[in-house]
Amino acid sequence: MKNMLNQAIRRILKSLVRILHRKGVAFGEFSQIVKQIYVEVSEEVLVVAGERPTTSRIAIVTGLTRKEVAQLRLGEVEKGHSPTGGYNRGARVMTGWLHDTEFLDASGKAVRLPLQGDTGSFAALVSRYSGDMPYRAMLQEMVRVGAVEVDEASASVQLLGSGYIPHGDESEKFSILGTDAAALIATIDHNLTTQERSQLYFQRKVSYDNLPEEALPAFKAMVEKDGLGLLIKFNEWLATQDRDSNPQAGGTGQMRAGVGIYYFEEPVAVQPEADKRIEDEN
Repeated sequence: MKNMLNQAIRRILKSLVRILHRKGVAFGEFSQIVKQIYVEVSEEVLVVAGERPTTSRIAIVTGLTRKEVAQLRLGEVEKGHSPTGGYNRGARVMTGWLHDTEFLDASGKAVRLPLQGDTGSFAALVSRYSGDMPYRAMLQEMVRVGAVEVDEASASVQLLGSGYIPHGDESEKFSILGTDAAALIATIDHNLTTQERSQLYFQRKVSYDNLPEEALPAFKAMVEKDGLGLLIKFNEWLATQDRDSNPQAGGTGQMRAGVGIYYFEEPVAVQPEADKRIEDEN
């Protein structure tokens, strides 16, 4: 079991370290972040278990020295801006633009919208799908990440894509990496620790490992079309339940829930014939 966990950790870290290496994040900096997270998580777990999260107890649990734990607990934790609110609001506005008939032409395509107006405008779109955020603030954000283009002469705005994927802002993409990768790992962690089948979170994937390169463009286009359609369907329902999109929605508590669809492709490492023969002989 430990060996399988180590293999999983290696695969996760290899993808992450490629990014860190490209961005010039040295091991020492990464190591310090990991130590800080170990201390934070250990403290949270001890509190939930009803134990006192003392420096000594955390040192025992993490394997760090008491001095390291004390320094990490006293030091300022670097807090990056949380992208979840702005990212989710932008995604809602874009999916609303793509499916709400008020903002589509006769063929179902997203139309260029006037900036202002009670109906059929960008302001009306933002009001409907982004709660109480001023439309100018949302416009500025969507322009910043390359999602829309504004025509000052006609006071109108044009959608540039079919999904809220920031094109020109790397920091926003890194924020999405943090939220989306963390959500996927949290789902897998939940399913690893949950015994009741009825309490499992939906977690499915389809993939094949002997595909010709020529098949990928058609599959990629299929994923973009059908995947977006499914996300729009989920978005329509969630918008009726979310209090920002629908102030009349009742209920208790404040939860975040959603579903993500992603496409991947990579070359398969072909095992040399000699290695295959060794495995067969063993």
